[in-house]
Amino acid sequence: MQIFTSWPSWAHAEGPLTRALPASTVASLRDAVAFARRMHGVQQRPTGRPYVEHLLEALEVAVVGAELSDREVLVATVLHDVLEDTPCTEGEVARRFGPEVAALVRWVTKPGGGSKADYLASLLKAPPRAVLVKLSDRVSNVQELQRMAWRFQRRYYLETVAHIMPLAGAHPWFAQWFGEWRGRWRRVERWPAS
Repeated sequence: MQIFTSWPSWAHAEGPLTRALPASTVASLRDAVAFARRMHGVQQRPTGRPYVEHLLEALEVAVVGAELSDREVLVATVLHDVLEDTPCTEGEVARRFGPEVAALVRWVTKPGGGSKADYLASLLKAPPRAVLVKLSDRVSNVQELQRMAWRFQRRYYLETVAHIMPLAGAHPWFAQWFGEWRGRWRRVERWPAS
């Protein structure tokens, strides 16, 4: 099972991206990373690492793992949390990165006030390109699961198996990755609920 932690900064990501993608896509990604860094500010992951590292991990998953090259999908992968976790609006994303990117980010954003169950159910109706963004995000998230409290590990594992892994079925690379991940984490299914 491949782990994606090689790009902790744009400086680490730019070379591999330049070799894999058209220059115009790399330029869009550079802009998206700068925008996301500004929007997320000093926000950190639950593990204490800078938030931008998660965004670059998700991008590495998409480009290196799943071998995606769709500019809008990759830019949305970098921006996937700006509507949910920052004051940024969908209009700002649309003006700067285009309406397609804004729509993809909206699809993977949990609506304020809505339940997590409703959000997870809505992903079943998401367009395939939005699903790719969500799958890239989730691979990055579950890579660090062992750093979290055991109750969180259990809940997040079960949520991933029930709601995210079914989305991966149409995408062979993601299906294989999550299958290997589940094999390594299956022990969590035997842990007590509380």
